[in-house]
Amino acid sequence: MKYLIIFLSLTSITLSAQDITGHVLFDGMPLAYANVYIKGSSKGTTTNEDGNYTLKNITSGNYNIIASYTGFEPQTKNINISNEDVVLNFNLQDSAMLDEVVVTGTLKAVSRLESPVPVEVYTPTFLKKNPTPSIFEALQNVNGVRPQINCSVCNTGDIHINGLEGPYTLVLIDGMPIVSGLSTVYGLSGIPNSLIEQVEIIKGPASSLYGSEAVGGLINIITKLPENAPIAFADTFVSGWGEWNLDAGFKARIGHTADVLTGINYFNYSNPIDNNNDNFTDLTLQDRVSIFQKWNFKRKENRVFSVAGRFFYEDRWGGEMQWNPAYRGGDEIYGESIYTTRYELLGNYQLPVDESMMLQFSYTDHNQNSVYGDTPYLATQRIGFTQLTWDKQIKNHDLLFGMAARYNYYDDSTPATSTADEIVIPSLFVQDEIKLNAKNNVLLGARYDYDKRHGNIFTPRIAYRFKPSEHNILRLNAGTGFRVVNLFTEEHAALTGSRDVIIAEELQPEQSINVNLNYLTKLYTKKGHMFTLDASAWYTYFSNLIAPDYDTNPNQIIYDNLNGKAVSKGISLNIDTMLSNGIKIMAGATLQDVSQTEDGVKQQQMLTESFTATWGVTYKNYKYNTSIDYTGNLYGPMRLPLISDTDPRLPESPVWSIQNIQFTFYGLNNFEIYGGIKNLLNWTPNKGNPFIIARAHDPFDKDVIFDNDGNAVVTPDNPYGLTFDPGYVYGPNQGRRLFLGLRYNLK
Repeated sequence: MKYLIIFLSLTSITLSAQDITGHVLFDGMPLAYANVYIKGSSKGTTTNEDGNYTLKNITSGNYNIIASYTGFEPQTKNINISNEDVVLNFNLQDSAMLDEVVVTGTLKAVSRLESPVPVEVYTPTFLKKNPTPSIFEALQNVNGVRPQINCSVCNTGDIHINGLEGPYTLVLIDGMPIVSGLSTVYGLSGIPNSLIEQVEIIKGPASSLYGSEAVGGLINIITKLPENAPIAFADTFVSGWGEWNLDAGFKARIGHTADVLTGINYFNYSNPIDNNNDNFTDLTLQDRVSIFQKWNFKRKENRVFSVAGRFFYEDRWGGEMQWNPAYRGGDEIYGESIYTTRYELLGNYQLPVDESMMLQFSYTDHNQNSVYGDTPYLATQRIGFTQLTWDKQIKNHDLLFGMAARYNYYDDSTPATSTADEIVIPSLFVQDEIKLNAKNNVLLGARYDYDKRHGNIFTPRIAYRFKPSEHNILRLNAGTGFRVVNLFTEEHAALTGSRDVIIAEELQPEQSINVNLNYLTKLYTKKGHMFTLDASAWYTYFSNLIAPDYDTNPNQIIYDNLNGKAVSKGISLNIDTMLSNGIKIMAGATLQDVSQTEDGVKQQQMLTESFTATWGVTYKNYKYNTSIDYTGNLYGPMRLPLISDTDPRLPESPVWSIQNIQFTFYGLNNFEIYGGIKNLLNWTPNKGNPFIIARAHDPFDKDVIFDNDGNAVVTPDNPYGLTFDPGYVYGPNQGRRLFLGLRYNLK
């Protein structure tokens, strides 16, 4: 009897279970291998090649059925199951990757497809594919962009775009130029990834809108509006080397008119490691904290008013393994110790007038107290910026008028800055985007800056956009860029304290002329595959290039304008692919030629690769709530900074690659668990080299004999005639390591 009851019960359940069938389409085409599942359960399936699916044996009740496919907006439908099978069809909508809103190219919020200036966009999803403690490191997987480490001891660096050095890249936060010169690596550290809405990158001059330093390109980090951020969030990970990173924050409503978003980043690495056995730390030790807060105020007629601020403090050091703060500034044990304190303030205020007028402002105060061995380097940099824009539309003209003023103050303890460098640079700019017809747009722009050191600076630009169809666009951009003189440097050669500063001539501002051709398209296949192609070719010509000369006379720093030209040219291709089996591939490659020609002699620029490639492969299994990310980059050979003709280190880097893999589980409510391996190939630049740091055993050159001209003499103890040199570095010294992390988001 008992077994009969069980049998009848099971039969009753089976008889009351129904099937859900249907198809998943996009624009009338079937989506093969789309995911269809019941929310809150483990029951799910995928569509076949015809886009059809079946969910079997669904008992009576109310359910939310979700259809999802990579690159498309998920769709949810609520149904009631009773005594009949159900037919449920889905028609997914494109997630509009090409319709992302961008602001960097024109200072206006426009669709990426509608922008006459090509802008690359990277979201927090991209940053999560390879978790890093700072945006500086995260950019290593962006095609044509390379974080360059300039010192193998202190690990400070800058950002190269299309092979151009860091001073040619302008970094913005929410459109405000608060990161520049001295502070690039610090300004890109400490912003929690959870607070970033997107990162926009322009490759090529943008001086007609942004002024000095936007010569090679710019990076704009756009933070979230408080109303778009999670109620609370946290993201923490640890690595096998002992690194620990924490991002945490929350949003709150203050009264009836203000929303506030707060984020905290803390990073700590306190585990000295010397795997290459040179008695120097392979990775700089760091203790860093950053606090970010953004306020949004509600105003009449939805006018904008937001204010954000950030405090940043870091204590970092690298050097001999025996070093501790007691040796700071002495000549017994070598160490490079940097204390950095930084304040930032930025805001947007829409004027209470009928016209669309916006007042923007930013201020940053950067103080650095550092010593390199026994040489102190004390520096202060302040940048103030304010800008008023007027956006006006007249028939088929979209006009933008602006006036700006930038205050620069810089002072340090090196001989390169005998007196503080202080200047105010006023500017006027205008642009007109003309809609010729539905397929053709032209943008004309110009900027005027006045620098009392150089006089009048004029930077025009023109952009043409041809859009033959909904998902095809051709852009041609031409313009000029400029960079004003800044006689300061973080080069270690300038920190000897014994060099005389020689200005060989009246320095002129660096200028550039750039032409960029860009083609972007989106393709679909009948099997549900989707491809986005973004190809560019560029040519940039530089005149009046300024570079400090440390080689002509070891007792001098000689500044002059290049007697010749500098050229950057190349082609790049980005491919974004979404396959019907749930695999997403982002890949890019760049071929470039960056050179300087002086007195008829052409030479490749130092630390500039001839080719580079990046990739990211993601596979999501919706049924098991898991994903796998495989990311990496590949760099071609680059010329390296040797210090003598007898230097035995490689004059050119080999082809090298950093690759990573990550596994993520997101099946827990509000939580994600992730982990993986960084630098799978265990690559470090010491491979194939006798050493990386020259004379690491004698960092104060106590046993080096110099001739009357200040050159090192070859001796049995110094067979190559070298001096201590930590500047031979082109990649990270950190080898393979595991990492494990946890994310929490309360929406």
